[in-house]
Amino acid sequence: MRTGVTGLPTPHPLIDQLPAVYLEQDFLRRFLTALDEVLAPVLLTIDNLPAHLDPRSAPEDFLAWLAQWVAVEPHEDGPVERRRETVRGAVGRHARRGTAGGLAEAVRLETGAEAEITESGGTAWSTVSQTALPGRARARVTIRVRERAERPVDRVRLEELIGTEIPAHVGYTLEILPPAGDAGGGAQ
Repeated sequence: MRTGVTGLPTPHPLIDQLPAVYLEQDFLRRFLTALDEVLAPVLLTIDNLPAHLDPRSAPEDFLAWLAQWVAVEPHEDGPVERRRETVRGAVGRHARRGTAGGLAEAVRLETGAEAEITESGGTAWSTVSQTALPGRARARVTIRVRERAERPVDRVRLEELIGTEIPAHVGYTLEILPPAGDAGGGAQ
C-alpha cells in the first residue's frame, strides 16, 4: 500500500489552514511540513480514488487489493494487463461460474487459448410425463486446450483453475493438444 514518498507535494498544505498569526512561527512551519510529507500520499490517494478503484488505471499494489475485493487471485507473475483483465471481469465471471461459458472464459484468461468444452449434462422440455432425462447420470466435463507455440500451457496451474471453476461434484478430463501444425504429438 502507499507509504511516505519523499518530495511528494501535498495538495492541501496544513500551514495554509492556519490563521495568519501562526504563519511566521518557524517551529510550527517545520512541524506541519513534516506532517504534510506523511499525509501527502493519503490525500492524493483520496483525491484520485476513482482511478485507484478502476482496474484499468489502478496502481499495481492497489490492483492486488481490488482482486481481493472481487474474490479473484490473478497470478502475480503474469503480465499486468492480464491481471487487470482478470480483476475487471471478475464480477461478470462470478455470475457465470459453474457453467461451460464461465469455464471457457476462465481457461481463455489463463492460457490465452480458446477451450473446447464438452459436458455430460443436458436440458429437455416435454409435455409428456416420464420423459427420459438428457445427458448421463454421472456429471463430467472434458476440456480441450490447444497450446500456442509462443505460450505453452502450464498444466498444474490450469488444473488448479479448473478445480475452482467447476462444481465440486463434477469430474473433469483435461486434454492439452499440441500447437496447430505440430504433427509430432497428440492429446496429453
